[in-house]
Amino acid sequence: MSAPDPSSDARIPVTILTGFLGSGKTTVLNRLLRQPSLAGAAVIVNEFGAVGLDHMLIEASEEQFTLLDNGCVCCTVRGDLVATLKELDRRSRAGETPPLSQVIIETTGLADPAPILHTLMAEAELTARFRIGGVVTTVDAANGTATLQRHPEAAKQVAVADRLLITKTDLVSNEALGGLQHRLEHLAPAVEQTVARNGEVELDLLKSLPADAAADVNRIAARLEAADHHDHACGPDCHHGHDHHRDTHHGIRSFSFIIDKPVEWGAFARWLDYVAALKGENLLRFKGIVRTTDEPEQPLVLHGVQHVFHPPVRLDRWPSADRRTRLVFIVRDIERETIARTLVKFAAIDAASIAASALAAA
Repeated sequence: MSAPDPSSDARIPVTILTGFLGSGKTTVLNRLLRQPSLAGAAVIVNEFGAVGLDHMLIEASEEQFTLLDNGCVCCTVRGDLVATLKELDRRSRAGETPPLSQVIIETTGLADPAPILHTLMAEAELTARFRIGGVVTTVDAANGTATLQRHPEAAKQVAVADRLLITKTDLVSNEALGGLQHRLEHLAPAVEQTVARNGEVELDLLKSLPADAAADVNRIAARLEAADHHDHACGPDCHHGHDHHRDTHHGIRSFSFIIDKPVEWGAFARWLDYVAALKGENLLRFKGIVRTTDEPEQPLVLHGVQHVFHPPVRLDRWPSADRRTRLVFIVRDIERETIARTLVKFAAIDAASIAASALAAA
């Protein structure tokens, strides 16, 4: 892995709008499409089943709209998604449609967004023209707690989100809403939550997402600050954060590490490759800000989804006075002690401090 210099990104952002069945995705999309700023946006809607109706409810022009209805976009129509994005770009550049400013993909309520992210991150034909604009996950305030408990798909949709939008809040008490927010914080501890009041959606919901969910490094770093705010010290060189989710949803949990000393980037990069190869399927989300021995005052920011990691981006400066390496994991069926041991073996982290701290926290 190398660390490219950050630069302005003129590629077309692709925002994924996901959320479990009945959580209000189509309503949210319609409200967003009324904004003049989205006049140049294209909408891709994925429906699953013999008869789909949601696409009929979307208020988009024919030239804006594409329906993928022959399977779940997370699996059987990934090839269709690639072809659709390429065709949207071709038509825009040929002047057949207005200039393409943004793409919004509304997934079926049963979709796992991670494979869509993989497609956008790994398909060379797409990465030259498109970038990930972020993942917005809608959560039904009335049914969200039960849905997260019963359906692993819903928990994964939350785990990969860049923004959580809680809908139907007028149907629940403040106490119930607070309980749901607490559960969401456990599943996605570094993700901002937005509450839709009386069905209204922030007009700048998409603009306030990271400019690139994988490369807006200052925002990711700020989230890591929030995620680790309550972590406790557990050794002279490495602190092991709380397990943010002991009462797991379908084996999904989150935890964090804080490492005081700078790390050697070559060894750390090999560790990342090892973890991705060994545990990638269950590594739902990974974010990190890393202090390296070669450039300790210019941290690297890392972002990964399952097997796929974006190239690291080096900041010009630290976003705060805290200059320690911080790593946040959202995983399924992976113990934090397992990750701790791999850090010791492959990343050349101080064995005594990280092993003692990680095992003591079990």
